[in-house]
Amino acid sequence: MTSTPGTAPGTPPGGRSRLRRRAGTAAVAALLLAGIPVGAAVSADAGTPKTATGPQGQKLTVSATTGLDPAQQKVRVQGEGYGLTTGIYVALCKDNGDNRVPSPCLGGADMSGGSKTSQWIVPPGDPYEGDLAQAFGPGGTFDVEIEIAQKGDGLDCAEVACSVVTRADHRAAGDRTQDVRIPVAFAGQDPGDGGGEGVDVPAGTVSYRSAAEFTTAGKPLDLLLHPDSKKLYVGADNLPDTADVDERGLHVLNPENGTSESWISQAPGSTGALRASAAARIAGPLPGDGVVYNYPLRGVGSAKSGDEAATGVWLAGSTITDIAPGTTPETVLVAQGVVLSEIERATGTATRTLTLPGGTQFAADPARGALWYTDFAAGKLHRVDLASFTVSGSFDLPGGPGGMAGFTETDPATGAVWVGADRSVLVFDAAGTLVKTLVGKDLARDAAFDTASGRAYVVWQDGGDLSDPANDNNGTLTVYGTEDFAVAAKDLSLPGNHSQAGAASLAVEPGGATVFVTSPAEGKITKLVRQVSPLVTRAPADLTAKEGEEVAIRAEAEGTPEPTVRWQVSTDGAQTWKDVEGATEPALTFTARTAQDGYRYRAAFRNDVGTTRTGAVTLTVTAATGGGGTGGDTGGNGGTSNGADSTGGDGATGGDGGTQSSGGSTTGDSDSTGGSGSTGTSGGPTGTADGSGSTVGGGVAGGAGTATTSGGGSLAATGATVMSVTLAAAGLVGAGVLVHRRARRRTEGAL
Repeated sequence: MTSTPGTAPGTPPGGRSRLRRRAGTAAVAALLLAGIPVGAAVSADAGTPKTATGPQGQKLTVSATTGLDPAQQKVRVQGEGYGLTTGIYVALCKDNGDNRVPSPCLGGADMSGGSKTSQWIVPPGDPYEGDLAQAFGPGGTFDVEIEIAQKGDGLDCAEVACSVVTRADHRAAGDRTQDVRIPVAFAGQDPGDGGGEGVDVPAGTVSYRSAAEFTTAGKPLDLLLHPDSKKLYVGADNLPDTADVDERGLHVLNPENGTSESWISQAPGSTGALRASAAARIAGPLPGDGVVYNYPLRGVGSAKSGDEAATGVWLAGSTITDIAPGTTPETVLVAQGVVLSEIERATGTATRTLTLPGGTQFAADPARGALWYTDFAAGKLHRVDLASFTVSGSFDLPGGPGGMAGFTETDPATGAVWVGADRSVLVFDAAGTLVKTLVGKDLARDAAFDTASGRAYVVWQDGGDLSDPANDNNGTLTVYGTEDFAVAAKDLSLPGNHSQAGAASLAVEPGGATVFVTSPAEGKITKLVRQVSPLVTRAPADLTAKEGEEVAIRAEAEGTPEPTVRWQVSTDGAQTWKDVEGATEPALTFTARTAQDGYRYRAAFRNDVGTTRTGAVTLTVTAATGGGGTGGDTGGNGGTSNGADSTGGDGATGGDGGTQSSGGSTTGDSDSTGGSGSTGTSGGPTGTADGSGSTVGGGVAGGAGTATTSGGGSLAATGATVMSVTLAAAGLVGAGVLVHRRARRRTEGAL
């Protein structure tokens, strides 16, 4: 396709048929799709879904980012805060780092507007609205779906880092303000892929480490981190020979350091008299502070920090085997073997009772009016409708009858029920369909959910019988995404956590930054904190400077703990590297010398988890040219090219030495720049190009720029000439616009 003379690419040509306009614009969009750089800071916590923020506060969210189906995955992409004057593309592309061309991209020329591999979003009233593009909603919002695959159209995300990106469309190809990217990984890839070269572990690897051990709560049986008071409630039994007192009861700890704030050791027994009582299971929190809990054998009590004793009732019947909040604030759901009851906490009166075919434990899902009752002995899972208090469905547990009882928990966000049985976790959706089986090397004992990050935490305990070769006395903590079940953090070994003295339990701080895990056999609670290896969020780019010019190479990364940076240089083509002395800031700034021509630079980000290095970038230093003068600097020749389809030399830069920046956008003052094979912006003589398809940037600051070609109309808006859409795309990919400013300071060259 060739442009109509005097018409910029993408301008609706008058008099053409709708079909031809659709096809031509689609070809332009598809070809330019691979030639526009992207970049934005992205959370290192690679969870699903994931959100990134753009340079103007745009918010981009992708519904699934890890464990994607390599064959085909449909993802939902949402945005808000985008500009209403610029169209954008949404697509999956090779992520070459900040300010680097994301090429190639998935998808091809869409001749019908029916492609699902990319989307074009335009301002309301745009000429292409309704044909190939959809319009932004109020506030620069959009909500689209794209279908992505690991491999296709020259893109292979198994070999390269890929991201879902937004960026300005081909009509504003140089506009970097719409650039936002979110890294994605397909099944079998590390979640950290795409964030630089991880030296010790993949970039952006999430893991947990032990930060403290609390031994002030006897033999811990159950945990609850109170959502309002933020206190850590621990249901505990006595651990003989570890203290001079009977430690059973409800302990209230400071979650920061494990110090005891309160200890409620007594609760009313069968006669109503107070007695020392363990806290076996915590049902849930009370408003403000305090919890409802079960104490042996049939007690239902409540207490808060500072209470001398619990208040409670003693139920008739058999031993309580599970407990959860009721359907009203005044009631509690109680399992006494196969009997499920809802009782009044104040009186112990049962308001509703249901006898099931079998089972001992359950998990309530009040948001969906359901309760899931597990019968491990019979290999069944029963669904109870809380409104009618009747069984509304029964489902088989894989593995059949006799599985070792672990846990039953519901994900409040999705309604899925997670059942721990033997060395597996069975995940059923809210309708009772088995959707996933997670297999571990230890016994599945408890699960907790963080709705803020969409993650599930599972604690596994070793069997503790060392005569069994499968046992080693060490348990495990695992973390999964609740949507795709992909591993969301490195497995963490829990030394000494075995099941011989009771089942482990856990509690998760909202957001997942801190996790608490009990070890009854050891009489301790381990506080775990999240850590993330450095993930590069802004990568440097190759740059060209003149002798004596100040240059700045910038890179940024995030991680937990916050990483430090050390710049490194190679003088032998990346064969060997050494640290640049004193270069420990995000920007490496120095004065370019011709001796440094061809030097390569990279940033190494380090924290306690590992080291991540950026890709190496090359510095090209050219000889300084004279110039400088009033009314526009004097540039060098635009250059002449006689070869077919070739590109002329730099428009040249005159005047005083300025600053050349690599990595991120730059701004210029009075001095101007020459573009290579694109629009020239340097004050200088007219650039010319001879030969088929050649283009040369002309002057803008000090002289008029022209370009001559033998085979295409000129683009009046830019002064460039286009032979074809392919050549235009190549020009955008190859052009490197140098933005100069007068030097604010000079430093010695970086080696």
